[in-house]
Amino acid sequence: MGVGVTWYTWLEQGRDITVSAPVLESLARVLQLNEDEKVHLYILAREQIPVTPFPATPTVTPALQLILETMGVHPAYVLCPRWDVIAWNQAAARVYADFGALAERERNLIWLFFTDRRQRELFVNWEAEAQHALASFRISTQRFIGEAWLTQLTSELEEASPEFRAWWPRYALQGCKPCPRQLEHPRVGSLFLETTTFQLAAYPGLQMIVDTPVPGTDTAARLAALAEAGSKPQHLAAV
Repeated sequence: MGVGVTWYTWLEQGRDITVSAPVLESLARVLQLNEDEKVHLYILAREQIPVTPFPATPTVTPALQLILETMGVHPAYVLCPRWDVIAWNQAAARVYADFGALAERERNLIWLFFTDRRQRELFVNWEAEAQHALASFRISTQRFIGEAWLTQLTSELEEASPEFRAWWPRYALQGCKPCPRQLEHPRVGSLFLETTTFQLAAYPGLQMIVDTPVPGTDTAARLAALAEAGSKPQHLAAV
């Protein structure tokens, strides 16, 4: 590892020393630190929190899936850091899409949003929604700049979508925040929804998106009617 006893003693004492992230990663492995202990090590040595890599194939626990289902008629789904939908409830399937029937590639929200013509039919203000989604996607994936999956995705989107090709170089940034949206659902008509994003502390890198009816509209009744009818999903939305 290339770290001497004296250097490590100074680290424990909190002395002003210079240490690189690779050295700290090596030290964490040698000491078999858990995530909490690793965070403490980084704060002690560099006054910063380490970047935690996300699993190559993220999954959700039965408990998290149950939470999604308890949302009832309110659409809810979970995204991994690549913006792939990895879990959803039946309400999301009824309003947006049968995620389970989609190919893995098609479950990436940015890809589908910019390549599926049905998105333009579903969102009343598709252009504003698309620009918001793209700005949120950029800010949430900036830690992955240079990684092969992100380079490939953006390159293929530039070829597939003229809007993506025009907007991606603008470098617009926008974090997730409560945002009302209007959908025109093919079966129940206008839906006015407010989208809220939850960062899941127990599942690093995952976020849960929940749509709730905008107060003062009849959206709640329309969502209930859609659930009662057991409508098959038609469309897919993006955060």
